[in-house]
Amino acid sequence: MTPEGVNVAHPDKLFIGGRWVPAHSGRMIELVCPNSEQAVGRVAEADEADMDAAVAAARDAFDNGPWPTTPPADRVEAFRAMVAQLERRVPELAKAWTAQMGGLASFAEPMHGGAVMALGQIAGFAEQFEFVQTRPSQAAAAALIAYEPVGVVAAIAPWNGPFGIMANKVAYALLTGCTVIMKPSPETPLEAYIIAEAAEAAGIPAGVVNLVTGHREASDHLVCNEGVDKVSFTGSTVAGKRIASVCGGRMARCTLELGGKSAAIIRDDFPIEAAAKMLAGTITLMSGQVCAMLSRVIVPRHRHDELAQAIAAELRQIRIGYSDDPATQLGPVAMKRQLERIEMYIEEGKQTADLVTGGNRPAHLDRGYFIEPTLFANVSNDSRISQEEIFGPVLSLIPVEDEEDAIRTANASAYGLNGSVLTTDADAAYRIARRVRTGGFGQNGLRMDFGLPFGGFKQSGIGREGGPEGLLPYLELKTILIDSMPSAL
Repeated sequence: MTPEGVNVAHPDKLFIGGRWVPAHSGRMIELVCPNSEQAVGRVAEADEADMDAAVAAARDAFDNGPWPTTPPADRVEAFRAMVAQLERRVPELAKAWTAQMGGLASFAEPMHGGAVMALGQIAGFAEQFEFVQTRPSQAAAAALIAYEPVGVVAAIAPWNGPFGIMANKVAYALLTGCTVIMKPSPETPLEAYIIAEAAEAAGIPAGVVNLVTGHREASDHLVCNEGVDKVSFTGSTVAGKRIASVCGGRMARCTLELGGKSAAIIRDDFPIEAAAKMLAGTITLMSGQVCAMLSRVIVPRHRHDELAQAIAAELRQIRIGYSDDPATQLGPVAMKRQLERIEMYIEEGKQTADLVTGGNRPAHLDRGYFIEPTLFANVSNDSRISQEEIFGPVLSLIPVEDEEDAIRTANASAYGLNGSVLTTDADAAYRIARRVRTGGFGQNGLRMDFGLPFGGFKQSGIGREGGPEGLLPYLELKTILIDSMPSAL
């Protein structure tokens, strides 16, 4: 059973060692649409035995080849064939995202089409990368630096951007010669099924790409398996800390793209009306379920009240509705537990700040996981709604005295993923960007380019994904000192 328009051949099976096989548990995971609260699909549920089988298959494919020793140009060619398979399935990917996560149908196809295009860009990075480089050395006549695949990769993706995030991990793993085990979120697994089918159709060797869908206990078992050389994880900071501790215990590699509580600093030169439109349009993007979301607005105290009223006016005009309605601007959040989490933070906010607008479930919708876009004003930066990631359409306005106070407030966070300054002065934007401790920073809004490195400082993660730099976490460096230059590199 899959949503209408999503043609997955074997939702009742797992992809291990190049074969579609039944799950050891015999259980299924039910997929619930956040628009209707009804089941729209089911997939096989992997248990610990399935995780071990996937690791064994990936381990065999890596240790015995041929993928790790395949020339990089041939890996790129095979990967491009896989991308071609994904390109023709963009409409299915879009429908899967809307059905499972509640993403707007009007945004779904451009989003997934762009994600597939980005895979071609990653292939280009691999084409240009020198996997063997020569260096001068006083210790040998020939010194070479070889970039070799790190090994078996467990790729764990979240539910908000399930295709783009998983596909990027798979791309970097394959193009560097690694083998990979996909472990998607149990709420949004269908995209990973489509990736596995694309790998199969493109002739990627057996065991190089594997797919297991499971809940937290089975996922933890995968991370703990000593056959996994690297974990690439995108998700919560709590889960990331657990993964980091497990990997640290056996010196496995890990890349962690975790939570955020990113700040937008408002300067005096930026118009209130333009700031209100930008911030209202941003906090409602994907129902606020974006790790790099600008959810803290740091504003000079003398502009605070005017900005609060302007944002509230914009938020009250947002059209809330079902994801398949072209007029909808704000759809549901992804699941019941997420809705309840957001409501918990709203109740907390009412005790510590001023609720300006929103905070309730929309009266005109009698089903689905919907919440009004919500604005709090006069928020203290040490409050929970300012310090903890809500992952929903909830915006906090924090008044400050001046630019120094704004920068200090932006940095007074456990997170450091993203940030922005709203200003007409590019010199000021650069100056502030260099002082705010985040992995990304943009002028005048939420700006991200996944063709460039992406990741965070502090508890927002370890390492970077994106850009040519995204190849490096999937590679180990080997220094080779020999008596003469080899005839072929």
